[in-house]
Amino acid sequence: MPRLARSTAALALIAAACTAQAADWSDTSLSYRYGTRFAEPYNDQDITKNIVNLSHVSGYKYGKNFFSVDLLMSSELDPSAAGSNSGAHEAYVVYRNTLDLGKVTGNNYAFGPVRGVGATVGFDFNSKTDAGYNSKKRMVVAGPTLMMDVPGFLDISLMALWESNAPYNTYTNQATPRYAYRTHPMLTAAWGIPFTLGIPLSFEGYANFIAAKGSNEFGGGTAPETNIDMQIMYDISETLGTPKNTFKVGIEYQYWKNKFGNPDRTVPGATARTPMVRAEYHF
Repeated sequence: MPRLARSTAALALIAAACTAQAADWSDTSLSYRYGTRFAEPYNDQDITKNIVNLSHVSGYKYGKNFFSVDLLMSSELDPSAAGSNSGAHEAYVVYRNTLDLGKVTGNNYAFGPVRGVGATVGFDFNSKTDAGYNSKKRMVVAGPTLMMDVPGFLDISLMALWESNAPYNTYTNQATPRYAYRTHPMLTAAWGIPFTLGIPLSFEGYANFIAAKGSNEFGGGTAPETNIDMQIMYDISETLGTPKNTFKVGIEYQYWKNKFGNPDRTVPGATARTPMVRAEYHF
């Protein structure tokens, strides 16, 4: 596992622990998911990936925090370097902080199906070791959030994205100076809604609709992205004799069109349709 992935995992644990100390409530989870039909731009192969995730969500006096780190391990069809027989490794980190404006001001901003109004800021960053691009994404996000009045939660945000990258091509040994894309918007939703069909289930996931971000670092055009990742999870905690929401298993599906802004009409592997299995431990 790359050094950055190990460091990121350690930082995630520290951040989760520190946040929990000041939180009114919190949920930390370790999860594993597996699929055989992942896609990567400029690669026309179906790629197998094993993904380990650490996530932490917590609520405090004025809002909530969300932190997540994925460690993605690809099969050899997404090689770690030119001519390598080993698969690529990637660390992808997401952080979001949402201020609940009603809690901050003491006013009630509920209307219609909306429970509250917030303001969200955060960042994404990644590091990947692979044969071609070696992504080093850095992105800051900010925008308003509507918190919908549903069982569980449904948050809908309109975010401005400030994104840059500084890839390194191992085929040509050429580094690209950090390049900032055009500021662009994203309409995003995240949800976790419990329901029952004789057994305790939940519908969870996120959906991102991202506008084109201008020219890429090589002068080519970019395309708008659609990234929908959703899962049905079964709470098996009672069967195992543990507290509710401790262990979950389920199925997951991701649809990602024009991945990273690469237009799928010209770039092979730019759209993914990926079924997965998933297991979670919450503590």
